[in-house]
This record gives sequence, structure tokens and C-alpha cells, in this order.
Amino acid sequence: MKWTKQRLNNLFFVVGVLACVVMLFTFDVSFVELWQHLCHAGYWLLPIIGVWIVIYAINAWSWYTIIRSKTRGTDEHVTLWRVYRLTITGYALNYATPVGGLGGEPYRILELSKNVGNQHATSSVILYAMMHFFAHFWFWFSSIFIYLALAAVGDLPINTAIATVLGIIIVFCLIAFYIFSRGYRNGLVVKAIRWIGHIPGLKNWSQRFYESHAEALHNIDQQIAALHADDKRAFYYSLLLEYLSRIVQSSEVFFMLLLFGIDCGGGFSGLTITYLHAILIVSFTTLFANLIGFLPMQLGVQEGGFVISIAALGLSAALGIFVSIICRVREIIWIVIGMALMRLRD
Repeated sequence: MKWTKQRLNNLFFVVGVLACVVMLFTFDVSFVELWQHLCHAGYWLLPIIGVWIVIYAINAWSWYTIIRSKTRGTDEHVTLWRVYRLTITGYALNYATPVGGLGGEPYRILELSKNVGNQHATSSVILYAMMHFFAHFWFWFSSIFIYLALAAVGDLPINTAIATVLGIIIVFCLIAFYIFSRGYRNGLVVKAIRWIGHIPGLKNWSQRFYESHAEALHNIDQQIAALHADDKRAFYYSLLLEYLSRIVQSSEVFFMLLLFGIDCGGGFSGLTITYLHAILIVSFTTLFANLIGFLPMQLGVQEGGFVISIAALGLSAALGIFVSIICRVREIIWIVIGMALMRLRD
């Protein structure tokens, strides 16, 4: 079993490295243009890349909160540093592989199961993935009201078309809140396996898998439901941390807006409005990217999302292209860091 896990670890590593190489050679701009953008960013690259040390730390603490809640009262233990390392590597695999959770989540389960039981590892990873997406919806939902507040003071435009789009996003988020609430109350693993059975060609596999692991699957669902029912403090604390990580993530766009001399007049009020613009840019870009999440690193989707969201705020398309390229460079750098961390041994 130990050898099997090591071989799987090596497979994840090879896939991540190959994906990184492919992305480097399929970059949307020439190396000359890329170098010009990097030179333009200059020393601002340090805080843009460095802020992700903080973001991943917040993500890791959110996941660690769930793990501690799941393993409380047992002799299972995992260090925060290991969770931090698995957080970075998991996201690196998610960036590099198609359908973002097919790389990072299985790897996290594989590695975490070395420290805690398989069922605790699986339920903790699933719960954290749910929390990650749940926080996304709260981020998108709250961004609507940030936009409306800025529109009310005349900073951003509002018309029938924009109001319709915002209304659709609100309905989309409310539906998601309902689905997540059902999942947190009843679990979702068993339902997911049964849903897979409706996919042509997978009915027999789904049935065999459920029959072979029925008890374990129901136990995992019980553990998922238990977090919200029995440990609401850990649930909401983890959710708050995940939401906070989105706010901190907006810092990298904020730095790039300042780099272009966009500060809404400067001063505390000007910088505050600029930061709110950065939040809106990240919010609408991630919404667009997650709607089409089956491409490695959302190739082309993230770039388009940045250009559209920045243009919607009345800023230049050139800024959107610059932001998307620098963010892509940051992702590649953190993928390389994640792959390197995968080879570390605790």
C-alpha cells in the first residue's frame, strides 16, 4: 500500500511538471512581450507574488480548522505546516490540470491519509473543497452590493443591462446557497456517486463502487453533515477565513492598479475605492473563470475575464491584458513552488 501511494505521488508530480512545461510553451504572448510586461511590473512583482504566501496561509488555516474538528477526540494529528504544504501543492495541481479538482483534491486525500484515517482525510478534503466554493459564492454575492454601493455614489455606471446581469448573479448565488445548505445537512458523496451512475457508460461502475464502499461512503456523508450540525463555530470560522482569503487575493490586482497610476485621487478614500474596484475585478473574473472550469489554468478564460471585468469598470483593455499576464506568471511560479514542495518529506 505504501508503495502504491508513492507511485501515485510520483504520477501527480509528473503530470504537474508536464502541464507546467506545456503552459510555458503555449503562452499567449511572445517572450519579448512577456519580458516587457515583467519589466513594467518591476519590483511590484515581489508583493504580487509574495501576497500569496499570506493567501495560502489563510486557506491552510481554514482547512486545518476543519481537520481539527474532524479529528478531535482521536489520536490522529497533522501539523499546520504539513497542511500548508499540501494546500500549496493541491492548488498547484488544480491550476495545472483540467477540471480543477481532479488533480489537487485526490492528491490531498492521498497525502493526508498518511496522518489521519482515510475517511477523515476524505471528508476533510471534501468539506474544505465545499467551503472553498461556498466562500466563492458569498464573495460573488457580496460583490453585487459593493457594485451597487459604488454606483449609488456615482463611481460606477448602472443601467438596465447591468442591473439584469447583477440580478442573474444574485439568483445564481441564492440557488447555490440552497444546494450547499442541503449538502451540509445531508452530505453529498452518496448522491454524487448515484448521479455519476446516470452518465452513459458509468452506470455499472457507479453501482459496483457504491456496493463495495457503501458503509464508508455513508460514514463520510455523516462526517460532512456533522461539521455544520455539531461544530458550528469551526464551520463559520473556516468559512470566514476562506472569504477573507478572497479579500486578500484582491491585493495583487490592487498593486497592479497602483502600478498604472490608478488610485481614484489618492488618500484614504481614493485607495479604499481603488481596493473595492480590485475586489470587483477579482470577483467577476473568478465567476467567469469558474463557469468554464474545465481548461488547464482556465487558459484564455481568465484572460478574457480580466479584460471584460476591467473594461466594465471603465478602465483600459491594455490594463486588463497586463493584469492577466502578470497573474498568469504568478500562477506558473506558484505551480513550480507547489511541485517542488511535493518532493519534500516531513
